[in-house]
Amino acid sequence: MVPFSWKSLTKSIDRICLPGFLFFFLCQNLVGAQFNFTDATLISGIDFKHHDGRSGKRYFIETLGSGAAWFDYDQDDDPDIFFVNGASLDNDSGTTPPTNKLYRNNGDGTFTDVTKIAGVDDTGYGFGCCVGDYNNDGFSDLYVTNFGPNLLYHNNGDGTFSNVGKQANVADNRWGTSCAFSDYDRDGYLDLFVANYVDYQLNDQQPCQRRNLQVYCPPADFVGTPDILYRNNGDGTFTDTTINAGLASTENGKGLGVVWGDYDNDGYPDLSIANDTTPDMLYRNNGDGTFIDVALFVGVALGIKGVALGGMGVNFGDYNNDGWLDLVVTNFESDPNGLFLNDKDGAFVDEAYAAKFGGIGTPYVGWGVDFVDFDNDGYQDIFVANGHIYDNAEEIHEGVNTFSSYAQLNHCFLNLRDGSFSEVSGKSGLGLLINKVSRGAAFADYDNDGDLDILITNSNQKPDLLRNDISNTNYWLIVHIVSDRNNGDGVGTRVKITTGRTSQIREVKSGSSYLCQSDMRLHFGLGKSAHADQIEVLWTSGLVEKAQNVKANQRLYLKEGAGIVKFNVQ
Repeated sequence: MVPFSWKSLTKSIDRICLPGFLFFFLCQNLVGAQFNFTDATLISGIDFKHHDGRSGKRYFIETLGSGAAWFDYDQDDDPDIFFVNGASLDNDSGTTPPTNKLYRNNGDGTFTDVTKIAGVDDTGYGFGCCVGDYNNDGFSDLYVTNFGPNLLYHNNGDGTFSNVGKQANVADNRWGTSCAFSDYDRDGYLDLFVANYVDYQLNDQQPCQRRNLQVYCPPADFVGTPDILYRNNGDGTFTDTTINAGLASTENGKGLGVVWGDYDNDGYPDLSIANDTTPDMLYRNNGDGTFIDVALFVGVALGIKGVALGGMGVNFGDYNNDGWLDLVVTNFESDPNGLFLNDKDGAFVDEAYAAKFGGIGTPYVGWGVDFVDFDNDGYQDIFVANGHIYDNAEEIHEGVNTFSSYAQLNHCFLNLRDGSFSEVSGKSGLGLLINKVSRGAAFADYDNDGDLDILITNSNQKPDLLRNDISNTNYWLIVHIVSDRNNGDGVGTRVKITTGRTSQIREVKSGSSYLCQSDMRLHFGLGKSAHADQIEVLWTSGLVEKAQNVKANQRLYLKEGAGIVKFNVQ
C-alpha cells in the first residue's frame, strides 16, 4: 500500500484538467510549465487573515498591507512563520482585536499556531518585520514595525519571546515600514535600520478624489519622516546614530523597502532604500562608521525619465553570476520596475527593458521582490508580488487602463541565462494563477526538499503558501551559517560556490523585499553538477574558509572557524 501524502495528493490534483473551457485553460497553463507551484495554504493549517481596519473612511495606513518572516525560532531546522497584522482603526468595543501570529513548522508540511504560548500576540497596527540575533546568544530575535511604538522581541530560547523594545531604546513611535539588521561597523554586533514612511495622523484624515470617485490620498500629500539607524551598544541596548552616520537626509524619503548588501565588494555592507515618490537612496558604507548617499551618481535614484518613482520593494542579488550584486526595485503603476546591473566599477545600468523585465510590470503595482533560483539551474529568477492600493481601481481606470484592477496576478520571471528573463507565471502551476491584493513576499525551503517555496502576504486577505514542486533533477545545496564569534545568524556573511566555470554568490540577509524576512539559510541551485567544486565563505570578521568537492543535495551547517560541522543529506 502506498502511504497517504498531502503532497502527492495535491500534485495529482495539479494534473487534473476539467471539461470545457477550464480543461483548455488549465491544461494550456500546465503543459510546458517552467515551474510548478502548488497552493498549500489550506493543507498547511495556516489560518491567519490580515486585517487592515478598513471602515470605509479610507485611512491612508490601510493601503500598505503587512509582511511576514521565515525564521527558525526554535532551532529544529524547520523554518517557522511570523505574520504581522493590522488593527481596528475605530473603536470596536466587544470585538476580539486581531493579533500578529507565529506558526511553528511541524516538519511534515503543516504548521501549529503558537502565538499566545510564544508571547507575540501584539494588537498594534503592524507593518514590517526582520530577524537577527542582536545579543549574540545563539537565538534569532524579531523586530516588528508599527504605526506607533515598534517592538523588539528577544528570543528567550525556550519557545517564548519578551518585548524589550523600550529597554533597548528601539521602540520608535513613528510610522515604521521595512527594517533590517546588519553589522555595518563590523564590531560583531548587529545594528538595526528602520525605514519610516510619512507623517500621518488618523484625526487628520482628509477626503481625496480621482475621477469623481473617493480614493485613498496619495503619498505626495504627506511629508516624509526620517529613517533611523540604531548602533548596537553590545549590552542589549541601541543608540540612534542616524545623524553621526550620515544617514540624515536633507529631504526625508518615504521609505518602504530596505536591503543591506555589499554592492562594491569592499567588505562593508551598503544600504539601499526604496522610497515612495521621492528619490531612492543607496548609502555606500565608508568603512569608518559613516555613509554617503551615492544613488544619484551611480544611477539608481530616479526612473528612466529622470524623475522619482513610487518605490515599494527592493533587493540585491547576482542574477548574471559575475560576482557583483545587482539591484531590483518594484514601483507603482505606470512606472516600470527597475533592474540595475552592477557594472563592477561602482555604478549601475538599468537593464529593465533590455532584460524584458521592466515593461511587463507597468500596469501593475509591485511590492515584494527577490532574486530566487526556483528551478535549481544555478541562475536566480525573480518574483514580484502585485496588488493595487485602490479598492475601486476598476472604476477609476475604466476606459483608461484596462489592465488595472485591485486584485492582481503576481509575476515570476525565469532567468534565461543570457541577461534576460521570461515572465512565466501563466505556465508555472495553479499556485501562480491566484488573483489577490498582494504585498509582501518571503522565501524559504519550508519542507526541506531542496527547492525554494513562496509565502505571499495579501492585504485584508489570507496569505498564500506556494509549495515549489519542480520535477527536474537539478542538484542543490542549502548552507546554514552560524557563528559564536560574531553575530550568531551570520548576517552579512558571503558564500561563494563554484561548479565548473560557474560561480554564484549569496549573502545572509536580514529583512529585504517589502516588509518581509526570508529564510537566512542560503540556497544554491547547482544544475547538473552533482557536487560543488568549492565553497568559499567570507565571514564578516574577514576570515575566509574553503571546502572542496562537496556533495550536492544536502543541507550544510558552516560554523565560523570550524568549517562544515553538520550536514543533512536529502
